[in-house]
Amino acid sequence: MITSIIILTYNKLEYTQKCIESIREHTAQGTYEIIIVDNASTDGTVEWLKRQDDIISIINNENLGFPKGCNQGIEVSKGDYILLLNNDVVVTKNWLNNMRIALESSEKVGAVGAVSNYCSYYQAIPVNYKTLEEMHTFAEGMNVSDSSKWEQRIKLVGFCMLIKKHVVQEVGFLDERFTPGNFEDDDYSYRIIKAGYSLLLCGDVFIHHFGSTSFKDNPSQYNQLLNINRGKFKDKWGFDPTYSSLIRGEVIKQIDSRPLEKIKVLEVGCACGASLLKIKNLYPNAELYGIELNKSTTEIAGTFAEVKAGNVEHELLEYPGEFFDYIICADVLEHLYNPWQALETLRKHLKPEGKLLISIPNVMHFSLVRDLLNGNWKYEDAGLLDRTHVRFFTIKEFRKMLQGAGYGDFHIESVTVPINKHDEEFLQRLVTLGSREYLDQYMTYQYIIKASNNGIRVLLNDIVEGLNVEENAKKLALIQDTMSILECISTMDVNHVELLNLLAQVMYEVKAYDHIITLLQVAHEMDPNHQDTIYNMGSILETFGEKELATSWFNKLQTPDGLVIAPSIEKEANEESSWNTALKYALRRLENEVDEEQSNLEILELLKKGLAIETVFSVVEKSLILKDQVLNKMAVLAFQNRLFDYVIPLLQKAYDYNPQNRETLFNLGFILFSAGEHSMALTYLESIQDPDDEVVHLLSKVKELA
Repeated sequence: MITSIIILTYNKLEYTQKCIESIREHTAQGTYEIIIVDNASTDGTVEWLKRQDDIISIINNENLGFPKGCNQGIEVSKGDYILLLNNDVVVTKNWLNNMRIALESSEKVGAVGAVSNYCSYYQAIPVNYKTLEEMHTFAEGMNVSDSSKWEQRIKLVGFCMLIKKHVVQEVGFLDERFTPGNFEDDDYSYRIIKAGYSLLLCGDVFIHHFGSTSFKDNPSQYNQLLNINRGKFKDKWGFDPTYSSLIRGEVIKQIDSRPLEKIKVLEVGCACGASLLKIKNLYPNAELYGIELNKSTTEIAGTFAEVKAGNVEHELLEYPGEFFDYIICADVLEHLYNPWQALETLRKHLKPEGKLLISIPNVMHFSLVRDLLNGNWKYEDAGLLDRTHVRFFTIKEFRKMLQGAGYGDFHIESVTVPINKHDEEFLQRLVTLGSREYLDQYMTYQYIIKASNNGIRVLLNDIVEGLNVEENAKKLALIQDTMSILECISTMDVNHVELLNLLAQVMYEVKAYDHIITLLQVAHEMDPNHQDTIYNMGSILETFGEKELATSWFNKLQTPDGLVIAPSIEKEANEESSWNTALKYALRRLENEVDEEQSNLEILELLKKGLAIETVFSVVEKSLILKDQVLNKMAVLAFQNRLFDYVIPLLQKAYDYNPQNRETLFNLGFILFSAGEHSMALTYLESIQDPDDEVVHLLSKVKELA
């Protein structure tokens, strides 16, 4: 298998000679051909090339630029691989062999690249050598073939890029609109990806790169060329090649999962997916998802991730609830008109233990304050005042927004930029106007924030407010870390003992027994005399068959006067306050289906004594979770024992709590029908969805008389 090594030259003969010498020394004979395309050098390069027997030379009379020159070399190449190589590199031991191994590791791999000491787009690595001799020693340690050091990328820099010949034939030549050079390698990388191939960066191939020797003599001209060709790229592809290919390493490092863990990651504003791809390299079992406004970039990211083109503010997110382990919003929220709502929407798709990873510009950065004071406030094409930004935040306001959307447990890192003496002087004056405590905020250019989905808090709040109690209790029960639940309760602005008891009850209802004893023990430690805690502990122990222990707890119950009482109604005092206590415990047993026969006897005795309906409603409101269900049980009990004055009020209250409860609607219909109120009975019965035979039978009888 032959590799056609294509090198462009324009003067700088000394670099070209070092490059060719290193190829000859470190590449097996008979495995390559060297094709040099010279763009009208005037420093003796042409004369030197003519004396080289092992080099195929193409001599141009004018500088045709890098893309055109490479295409000339490709046209005459005979190899199975095409290697685009800068003339200002020195190759090293095993370099080409290791690149070939990576390239042939899969039919899907279309091109590979090397790492170096000097290279753009994250292909440079730290080095410690000072001479070329030391460099070769360094490279020998690096260049040991190792697939674990291969990394999939969305683009490769063309200073050393090995491509399969059939991929070149399929994709075509380099685009010569980028003459004299720059961004043609970006363009070619994306074309390879769109053709269905992947790109690999080989961390097991190191070569030395002197770096931009053809351009750095005139940096202003070079920068101008960069801007021109960036514009050409945007015109062709519809996105900025620099911004859309950023790898947000400072955000990615906030992921704290184990390397082989199966995680689901969503990136909002994923662009070409460079960050998602980096995550995949670090976490091979990760499932990648993205949302991106630009349809052109989604075509790139969509080759390795499940990416949707859309606006997170306007699109209905079709992901399942509590689906993602991580959601990334890197430089996104400042572009949204309603980031508050977007954060709430995203949280619904984050697992209870999931994390939101954010980067956000800081409007308190001293440079903005200085510009404002000097009347120079203006929007730019990039940076802190990018003209596309519509929201601006201090860290205080941003934390408040996150908390309001249901996030907590913030980990915040500050990103700073270098400052000069003039900046330092302004900062000193600024802190005298404000406060020295704000110095860090004045110096922070950008914040990197990791926020936890405070799902436990949200579930607890919903339970306290009576929202989807059973469903939320089941979700909470799945969180096996009881300590996290207790920690969250400790930070809530509620009566902690009451909440612990409430939570113990709902955990019992969904049979999440593992949590209950711990919750009640903590509640008892907080208040050893709290009667609900004592009663609930006794009840749960009785349920578990611990009769003796349960009795010891029941014997601790007290009347308002301090007298010890047992849980039965016979030992209750006749005062109204004692009636309330007895009713509360009886109703809770009824709610939890514990000793229902005894509970019914106690409730019935209270009703026969003339217990006020307002008292019943007060106890139900304060003490029960399944309010409508217990009220129905009481109404049936009252009806069966001809205590008719209680029946309609109890059912009406149950209806107020839940107008869709089938049992309530049927019972109201039956009672009203029995009382001769046929029209009203019909109204309730016809509200029942999916009526069964019992309902249909009663409906037919009511309609006959209505």
